[in-house]
Amino acid sequence: MDVRRQPEIGEIEERFVALVEGRLSRDEVDRWAASWMADDDLVWEDLAWWALDRLHGVDLLAGPDGGYLHDDEQVRDWLGELRRRRAA
Repeated sequence: MDVRRQPEIGEIEERFVALVEGRLSRDEVDRWAASWMADDDLVWEDLAWWALDRLHGVDLLAGPDGGYLHDDEQVRDWLGELRRRRAA
């Protein structure tokens, strides 16, 4: 039985910050978000689900050249949007 505590929006934001600052890899953040999104027993607030959805897939490659589908600037923009929406 999994006894993990569902992360709150602040914890999700912390994952964005760690990714932007390079303390966590895209793969680590993607796997973390995916593990939460896969749990159908959880109920999420809209903003938390939106943020998890952005983190899940953040490691997708745009093509064979190795670049990411969502570049660093876009990830920083998502973090900014998350902060604006939290403050509203």
